[in-house]
Amino acid sequence: MTEQALQLGDCAKVISGYAFKSKDFVDEGIPVLKIANIKHEHVVFDGVQYLPPDFLNIDDKFKVKFGDVMICLTGSHISQPNSVVGRVAMYRHERLALLNQRAGRIVVNDTERLDKDFLYYFLRQERVMHDLALNAGGAANQANISPKDVERIELPDIDVLTQKSISSTLKAYDDLIENNKRRIELLEESARQLYKEWFVRFRFPGHEHVKIIDSVPEGWERCVASEALFINPKTPIEKDKEITYVPMASLSESQMTVDVSMFEKRTKHTTVKFAAGDTLFARITPCLENGKTAFVNFLNENEVACGSTEFIVLRGSKVSNQFAYLLAREESFRGNAIKSMIGSSGRQRVQPSCFDKYVVPVPPASIQEQFDEVVVGVFEQINILLKQTQQLATARDLLLPKLMSGEIAV
Repeated sequence: MTEQALQLGDCAKVISGYAFKSKDFVDEGIPVLKIANIKHEHVVFDGVQYLPPDFLNIDDKFKVKFGDVMICLTGSHISQPNSVVGRVAMYRHERLALLNQRAGRIVVNDTERLDKDFLYYFLRQERVMHDLALNAGGAANQANISPKDVERIELPDIDVLTQKSISSTLKAYDDLIENNKRRIELLEESARQLYKEWFVRFRFPGHEHVKIIDSVPEGWERCVASEALFINPKTPIEKDKEITYVPMASLSESQMTVDVSMFEKRTKHTTVKFAAGDTLFARITPCLENGKTAFVNFLNENEVACGSTEFIVLRGSKVSNQFAYLLAREESFRGNAIKSMIGSSGRQRVQPSCFDKYVVPVPPASIQEQFDEVVVGVFEQINILLKQTQQLATARDLLLPKLMSGEIAV
């Protein structure tokens, strides 16, 4: 491999998004991708806003399609790596989206010299992001780079066939990771549907022979949520011990999984502490309305972590921890919490008393055991896939700089 001072702008163009007006946003339509939707490696729809279909008439350069390379032109300085300016992601959704201002899309216009996938992995390197962030301008809490700053990045002048071999090697890891994510999504959906079938529609095994009395099956206990669950249970931890801190931003709006890359290690603990098997439930707007909820499957047995003070911790009492998580994902459960919110606009919080009003039909032990026998197995399969995914990501990230430097040949 030989390297020359080839700049990104010699082979590609960085397009900054359009300044859409907030008055045009609607509840459903074409998703608009902002810098907050661009995470490390992937693009998420958490908190996404929409525009009506007429906006499809906009210039094609502001449209984001499957496989596009995206970059944040605004973000944090290097001291905050999870939101750092210059972080890149590949858009892996089939759904067409629109590009908002300060979110960038990189278009390769010389495919004979630069492979798009190779470019994505090259920009993913820590040293590249570090250099971009180091040269960013802006205020103390906001760093900005321009499309020209990105276009001035020097690329190794590796022939395109070798580039494709490198990107193909790395992409094999990402394809396995994406496949695992889809499997996790399907497994969680199967658990949610089983919960609805048994505990919302009351079509549990043997339901044909059970009467409904006072809106619950005969023999079931009518409990309020604060009886069925422990709400913010006390979880002791040794003072000043280094433990994991889980930020709100790491939670998904649609799945139990969390972004572990956003975790921190702290010796100063927050008041919100939790253990394996607990459920984290957002208590502040708009996180609660958007669905931020997580199942704590990322801690070892007897390990304790702390997190955002905007979490409510739920733990099974008269029901299993898996039941508790699936209950927290129910729209009616979230809706009850939302109705209790008070506070100034934009900073409203759930009132703990709301859990004294929400009724949870608690089934007999025999029904719970049958349910847990299925869902505990599903949750364990998810854990196995999550561990595999983390191992794949670690292996890929170790391989990336070695392939780029030529230390490992392809």
